[in-house]
Amino acid sequence: MAAPPAPAFRLAFPGNGIALSHAQKNMQLHIAILPGDHIGPEVMDAALPVLEAALKRGGHTLRHSTHPVGGAGIDAAGKALPDATLAACAAADAILFGSVGGPKWESLPPAEQPERAALLPLRKHFKLFANIRPGLLPKTLLGASPIRPERIPEGIDLVCIRELTGGLYFGAKHTTTLPNGDTEAVDTMVYRKSEIERITDIAITTARARRGKLLSVDKANVLECSVLWRKTVAARVAATAPEIELSHMYVDNAAMQLVRSPASFDVLLTENMFGDILSDEMSVVCGSLGMLSSASIGAEKNRHGHPFGLYEPAGGSAPDIAGKNLANPCAQILSAALMLRHSFGLHTEAGAIDAAVQRAVADGFRTADIAFGNPSVSTTEMAKAVLERL
Repeated sequence: MAAPPAPAFRLAFPGNGIALSHAQKNMQLHIAILPGDHIGPEVMDAALPVLEAALKRGGHTLRHSTHPVGGAGIDAAGKALPDATLAACAAADAILFGSVGGPKWESLPPAEQPERAALLPLRKHFKLFANIRPGLLPKTLLGASPIRPERIPEGIDLVCIRELTGGLYFGAKHTTTLPNGDTEAVDTMVYRKSEIERITDIAITTARARRGKLLSVDKANVLECSVLWRKTVAARVAATAPEIELSHMYVDNAAMQLVRSPASFDVLLTENMFGDILSDEMSVVCGSLGMLSSASIGAEKNRHGHPFGLYEPAGGSAPDIAGKNLANPCAQILSAALMLRHSFGLHTEAGAIDAAVQRAVADGFRTADIAFGNPSVSTTEMAKAVLERL
């Protein structure tokens, strides 16, 4: 299978084991914009002109509306995911999400805090079962990684496919006081064979568009869920994609190998909690959260016939630099590119954004998180550099 047109990203355009479709002509994209908290609105404001320019270049138009979420939702409507925000998302073709949370809301009960009370309900409501997080470190940014350059002379290019709506995060939970006065908390890890099969299909599609290598991560030496996971993944690959080179690794070893030899990875397939941890480790290995995007997609289609999804930067809301025009907008910009690919089939426009980001970085435009002793630019200057190279 031929690689996608984007010059730097070999990420597949995942379907659900079905043929991939392309965009219609002269599309009107209806997007719900959820900027979130702290640097969220700053990087969203920087990303939107790039998105609009790419669409205009392709003859498409953008219609969007902005709604509070996270801490902003709590301040505006008393909860992290206001009813009006959820309704706006349901009416849209896709969601472009910023970052949520911050010290202001940390005193709230855990279930009401921005991330837990906004992202998890959105994933559950829209059945966004697959998280796709590219990990790209180009040669021009080798110095940004904590890995010694001689270990990664060609950079890093991998992708983590994480199951997003099962496992410990969505299993039954309870806290009880025992007869002896002790307190016990229980989180239940649950996976069904069908859930494992559908996320494996996404990983297979991704691996086919890349190097044909798939690593499934589990803890089958301890957990029953992982025993089922490994058995199901192996059977699914054997039945539907025997050409894929499948291997298995325990999660603790995978965490170690991501540091020792990140360039040896291609596609990682993980359950929810392991993927949460490993994809964050992957982000650090690749240099900066400010450069990494993510997509969360489900089986439901939007009105254009493409997967409905939520697209967001890999990093957090960074309250320490909020309002200072210092945040790196690239992750938000690249998340918009992922949105064009997966939810609209606009592969050419997405590839143009990817390439513009890489050119800007190669030409020496760096925000402070990726400058490493070199002169740094502001959020707005970085976004302008990307826009000019589009």
